Amino acid sequence: MRARKPDREGYTVRDGVRLHWELYGQGDPTVFLLPTWSIIHSRHWKFQIAHLARHCRVLVMDGRGNGLSDRPLDPKMYADEEFAADALAVMDDTATASAALVALSAGSRWALLLAAEHPERVGSVVFIGPAVPLAPWTPFRDAARAVFDEKFDEHVDWMKYNADYWLRDHRGFLEFFFGRVFVEPHSTKPIEDTVRWGLDTTPEVLVATARGRTLNEKRAIDLAQRVSCPVLVIHGDEDEIVVHSNGVALAELTHGRLMTMEQSGHCPHVRDPVAVNLALDEFLLPASPRPARRRGVRRPRRALYVSSPIGLGHARRDVAIAQELRKLVPDLEIDWLAQDPVTRVLEAHGERIHPSSSDLANESQHIEQESSPHRLHVFEAWRRMDEILLSNFMVFLEAVRARDYDVWIGDEAWEVDYYLHENPELKQAAYVWLTDFVGWLPMPALGERDVALTADYNAEMIEQVERFPRLRDRAIFIGRPEDIVPGEFGPGLPEIRAWTERHYEFTGGYILGLNQQAVGDRTELRRRLGYRDGEVVCIASVGGSGVGTELLGRLMKAFPAARRRVPGLRMIAVAGPRIDVSNLPSVKGVEVRPFVPDLDLHLAACDVALTQGGLSTTMELTAARRPFLYFPLRDHCEQNIHVRHRLERYRAGRCMDFDDATPSNIADAIQLLVSQPVEYGDVETGTAARAAKLIAELL
Repeated sequence: MRARKPDREGYTVRDGVRLHWELYGQGDPTVFLLPTWSIIHSRHWKFQIAHLARHCRVLVMDGRGNGLSDRPLDPKMYADEEFAADALAVMDDTATASAALVALSAGSRWALLLAAEHPERVGSVVFIGPAVPLAPWTPFRDAARAVFDEKFDEHVDWMKYNADYWLRDHRGFLEFFFGRVFVEPHSTKPIEDTVRWGLDTTPEVLVATARGRTLNEKRAIDLAQRVSCPVLVIHGDEDEIVVHSNGVALAELTHGRLMTMEQSGHCPHVRDPVAVNLALDEFLLPASPRPARRRGVRRPRRALYVSSPIGLGHARRDVAIAQELRKLVPDLEIDWLAQDPVTRVLEAHGERIHPSSSDLANESQHIEQESSPHRLHVFEAWRRMDEILLSNFMVFLEAVRARDYDVWIGDEAWEVDYYLHENPELKQAAYVWLTDFVGWLPMPALGERDVALTADYNAEMIEQVERFPRLRDRAIFIGRPEDIVPGEFGPGLPEIRAWTERHYEFTGGYILGLNQQAVGDRTELRRRLGYRDGEVVCIASVGGSGVGTELLGRLMKAFPAARRRVPGLRMIAVAGPRIDVSNLPSVKGVEVRPFVPDLDLHLAACDVALTQGGLSTTMELTAARRPFLYFPLRDHCEQNIHVRHRLERYRAGRCMDFDDATPSNIADAIQLLVSQPVEYGDVETGTAARAAKLIAELL
C-alpha cells in the first residue's frame, strides 16, 4: 500500500510515445521528481512523495522504457534530449509553468539540459548521484562500456555491463547492479524493490537505453556552466556507480552546494531518506517558523505519545499508563499522535489527539491488504510498510519540531525508533520505547529466506541499539524476563533473553487496560452490561483490524452446534472498528455488534471467549480468569511464538489451529471450556504504575 495516492494522474503523448505522470498536493513550488535510467520507474521516489506533497505540489513521471509509460526499442528514442523533451511536454500538460527539479543518476543529464536550455522553466535543481559525464566519470562503467557489445563465455564484475549478458540473464544483471547501488549494510529491502521494478521492463529496452545516450563531457561542461538557478548536489562518498568526485565537479561547475552523504551509496534518497528529505525541505521549500520560546515563563510539562495502530490492545494499555503518569506528574499535558482505530479508544477516554494525526498514513489498512484468510506474514507485511513508516516518521518529526515536548513515548512505534537510531542528531527530548516482544523470528514452514531476512533485521536492530545505547532514555519491556522466548536472534546473534535483560527494564507483568480489582462484583457487571442470569455468554472478538473477518465468520457459524452442546449459550460477535458487518454471515441467534469501546468489560463478564492470537486480548482474558479459545494467524511470528510462549507460562487459554476450526471442533471446545475450572497463573498487578514511574523519572 502506498503512503499517499495521486490526486491526479494521466498520460502525455509525445511523438507517439505515451508518458505516464502523477500529481500530488498543491501550492508552490512544484517539485518535479524526474525519471532516472529506465532500469527502474518512478516508485524509487516513494520516500519523498508523501512528505513533499504535504507542503507543495509534486509532479512525478515514469520515463519512457518502464512503469506505465511506453517502451520503444529504437536506441535513438532514448537520447538524452528525448527525455528532456518528455519532461517539458509533461510540464505543459500539467500546467506547470516552472518547477524545482530533483534528479537521480541518469536523470541528472536531463535536469542539466532543462536548467541550461530552458531556464525560465526551472527554479532550482537537486542532483542526486549525478551520472553526468564529467571527469573522472565512472571508471567501472567506462571499462564495461568498452566491451558492451562483445560476447564472452563468462561475465565477471563490471563485465556484466554487457548487452549479451543482459539478454541472457536479465535478473542476474539486476541483482548485480543493485547490489552495487546499495553498498550500505542491511539493504535487503531496497535491493528486492529495485530488482522487482527492474523486471517491469525488458533487457531489450535496457540495451536500447545504453546505446541511446548522447551527452558527452564537452557538452556537459558547457551546459553546467550555463546553469543560473540554485543547485544542490547530494552524493554518497561510497557511491560505486558514479564516483563522488563526479558530483564535486558538477557542484563546482554550477556554483552549487555539495552535500556529501557519508558511508552512503548511489541512492541515499532510498537508503537514508530522512536526511535527504530534510535537505530537500531546506533547499526547496520556504522556511517554516519555529515556535517562539518565552524566557522565564513556566509551561506545563508535555508528552507526545505515539501508540501503535496494529491492534487495540496498545491503546488500552497506553491509556492505563497515561492515567498513572498523570498521578505522578499532575501538570502533564499529553498529545497523542495516533490513527484509526486507536483514536476511537483514545476519544472514548477523553484523550487529546494531535492535529497532525490526520496526516498519518493508515497502517491498519496496509496490514489488512497484506493479509489473506486468517493468514498474515507479519514480518513481511512490516517490511513492505516501509513507505508508510517513513511518511509517518516525517509527520512525527514535524510535530515535535513545531512544539516543545519534554518526553516522546512510543509504544511499538517502529518508525520512530528505527529512524531516530538512523538519525540520532534529531533527538531533542527524552525518549521512551515500549514493547511486549523483542525480535522477529522466522516461521519454520517459510524456509531459509525467512531465517535470513529476520536475522538481518535483528542484527540491524542490535547494531543500532549498541551503537547509540543512550538514545532510548527508557526501554521498557511490558512483562517479565520469563516472558521472553528462548533462543537466539538468528545464526551467530545473541541470545534473546540475555540481550533484552541487558538493554531493557521490565514492568514485572503485562499492562492491562482494565484493572480487574476495579471491576467489582462480576454478577453486577453482567447485569450492567445486559447479560441475564443463567445464560452462558460467549464473546467472539478478533481485534482492531480487518484481518480477522474470516475467523469471526467461522466462529459465528459454529454457534448452532455449540448451542446444542451448551444450553443457554448466547454469542456476541464483535466486529470491531474495521470489519464491515455486512461481510459477516447471517447466523440465527448470533448478535453482531460493531466497535465496542469497553470490550475489556465484556470480556471480564463473559463465560467463554473466542479470539485471535493477539497478546492484549488474551492477557485480559487471562487476568479476568475467563476460559478462552485462541487462533493464531498463520505465518504470524508474534502470535504463534511470542504470544503462545507467554500464555503457556500462565497456563492460559487453549490454542486451536485455524485449519481445525470446524463448527463441530469449535463447539466441542466451547463445551469443554465452560465445564472445566480455570487454573491460570496469577497476572501481576500494578504494572501500569511501574511503567509510569519509569517514565516520570525522566520528567
